Amino acid sequence: MEWVSFGVLDRVPRAGEIVNTTENWDEPAGGGAVAAAQLAKLAGECDLFTAFGHDEIGERSELELSALGISVHAATRDAPTRRAMTLIDAGRERTIVTFGERLEPHGADPLPWELLEDADVAYVTAGDPAAFEAARRARLLVVTSRGLASLEASGVSADVLVGSGRDRDEAFDADSLAHRPGLIVHTEGLAGGSWEAGDERRRWKSPIADPDGDDPLPPSDAYGAGDSFAAGLSYGLAAGMEVPEAIRLAACCGAACASGRGPFTAQLTQADLVENNLLV
Repeated sequence: MEWVSFGVLDRVPRAGEIVNTTENWDEPAGGGAVAAAQLAKLAGECDLFTAFGHDEIGERSELELSALGISVHAATRDAPTRRAMTLIDAGRERTIVTFGERLEPHGADPLPWELLEDADVAYVTAGDPAAFEAARRARLLVVTSRGLASLEASGVSADVLVGSGRDRDEAFDADSLAHRPGLIVHTEGLAGGSWEAGDERRRWKSPIADPDGDDPLPPSDAYGAGDSFAAGLSYGLAAGMEVPEAIRLAACCGAACASGRGPFTAQLTQADLVENNLLV
């Protein structure tokens, strides 16, 4: 979770330049917050296990995330709540700069981890190894490759691993993992991505990228699209969809998020799924 200052501009400045934004706003975001909001909109509820600094930004973040329908369970750290700056250029791509230590939940934190025993799915973006052990109590465990080091250290196995095919920080070698997940997904931004399960390997195109798709959505900015995708995938698999249908739903979640300004304004809801026949 990060407190993010967003700015819209024509292009990211070169070294030494000053560029003015045409729009700007601040709100709590980050991978966990974006995914939790998407899951809450699809499932009607979602528990977010996170950590804030003992500061005004942390308190404001908790209030604003709760207003999105998320049940927030937060540990408090002495370090300040992490901040970030996100620049959105004319090509709709986002460039992110973070400030401060990443705060993540720990399994030893006095949080209601027992809630995960009744959870259909847990999607983990960050945490220490003990937090991953707690998340494994859910029926399905979906993990972003950003949390791969803690996952491997925990010794538990994930059912699904989602990583970006374009982000070096999310690159991984599936064959080197101690416990290879049953489903491995590589996203490629607004272009789509690929997935593999056993001997089956397939690619998909984003509704934004496919001109022959049904009502492709025009992109507004890419921030949050990847974690909205992962949340949609988590929801679809937990709801019993086969992998291709869950990927289709996830791609629609990512595309919808990218069609709005900021991560939360255009995320799909349960009503959208019914209206667009995305439930199978």
